[in-house]
Amino acid sequence: MTNSAVSRRAWLAALVLSAAVWHAQAAQPQEISLRSLDGTPLKVWVFQPENKPRATVVALHGCGGLYATVGSRKGQFNARHQAMADMLVGQGYAVVFPDSLTPRGVAQLCKQKMNERSIHQRERRRDALATLNWVAAQPWADAARMAVLGWSHGGSAVLSTTDAREPEVAAQPVKARLAIAFYPGCASSLKSGYQPNTPLLMLLGALDDWTPPAPCVELGQKIGAQVQVYPDSYHDFDNPVGTVKLLTEIPNGVNPGQGVHAGPNPVAREQANARVREFLAATFD
Repeated sequence: MTNSAVSRRAWLAALVLSAAVWHAQAAQPQEISLRSLDGTPLKVWVFQPENKPRATVVALHGCGGLYATVGSRKGQFNARHQAMADMLVGQGYAVVFPDSLTPRGVAQLCKQKMNERSIHQRERRRDALATLNWVAAQPWADAARMAVLGWSHGGSAVLSTTDAREPEVAAQPVKARLAIAFYPGCASSLKSGYQPNTPLLMLLGALDDWTPPAPCVELGQKIGAQVQVYPDSYHDFDNPVGTVKLLTEIPNGVNPGQGVHAGPNPVAREQANARVREFLAATFD
């Protein structure tokens, strides 16, 4: 059997396993309300394990928001967010998703040019910090056992939320014990001199032409973060459903106006999820 055939078989096996686990273990959240640091009333979804959580992960959605926009899951958590919630709840973590878009009357940011967006990292940071403060005050939570995780625009929000140079961050009574960012945009943080206030892991796609890995690799080298770049992987490589597609309606990216590629690499997804579990366990076990 050729190497390509072996790789194809592994890809298919991982895809089947991911789909089976996702459909078999769909966790259900509770909706709560809290106010962002800027006063915006937020909708927040809380997933709880059966027993006292070993820690709590505040999870930050990307530019497309939390919810599926087409198909049988329309209006519900999209597959990527649901799959992460299922995995982490299965590991004994509570997972808390603040919705930064719909409370502000915005459905998505992905198709908007950067200079036309009304929601920026300032708002995402304030939402994340308010959520961390809320979690820390809950009787079921431990303020010393919290993490923050995000994807793309939410991955950039992870950086903003853990930037020790930000007065809002420095002023908070609690902070995340660690941070995980899937394919964030790192150019701005690299330019501004980002300094993390907690250990950071970045998980990147080598072929990402939406939020390219090179600035994140350079940033990671400067600040001593853990960085993993997955070969043959585009943006959204950890999605449990779909295929890689060229999204021509996305105006931003490496080649503005030419679209970007996004879609899963099941092998990279499984490896990245294992890395997430290991990174969390190293602190919270």
